[in-house]
Amino acid sequence: MFRKLSRIKQKLDKEECLELLRKEKRGVLALQGDDGYPYAIPLDYYYDEESGKIFFHCGKTGYKLDCIARSDKACFTVTEEGVRDGDEWWLTVRSLVIFGRAEILKEDKTIREISEKLSRKFTSDSEYIAREIEKYAPATFLIALTPEDVCGKRVREK
Repeated sequence: MFRKLSRIKQKLDKEECLELLRKEKRGVLALQGDDGYPYAIPLDYYYDEESGKIFFHCGKTGYKLDCIARSDKACFTVTEEGVRDGDEWWLTVRSLVIFGRAEILKEDKTIREISEKLSRKFTSDSEYIAREIEKYAPATFLIALTPEDVCGKRVREK
């Protein structure tokens, strides 16, 4: 159902894909927008290894929710900044493309738990995290992306 990577030598193995998903903080979520146009938006995310799901927070109304109501199919792309090889000008960059199904989660306990885990990717200030969650959780839903296909690759920009 999903296309295979054409440059197989550039393909990342499963562990490299998981490492990238754990390490990075942001990616781009693409959904089916209005009139058939894609809607792609950069978002912070939390990858839960236990469930294998990727979580995003959002408001209780908005374009993302409208798009998911239309179609639960989504694509999420994660790209690292890249590394230089010695004094060369080019970067070697790893990226992931994840196809899956998105669902909206509305349960307060789950929203608070995932929001805390997501926040810890950015700060270890527990008091700040608690204040922010207390303030914003009542106005928050979560989007849970269940991956159906994950493909990663390494590209030298040379």
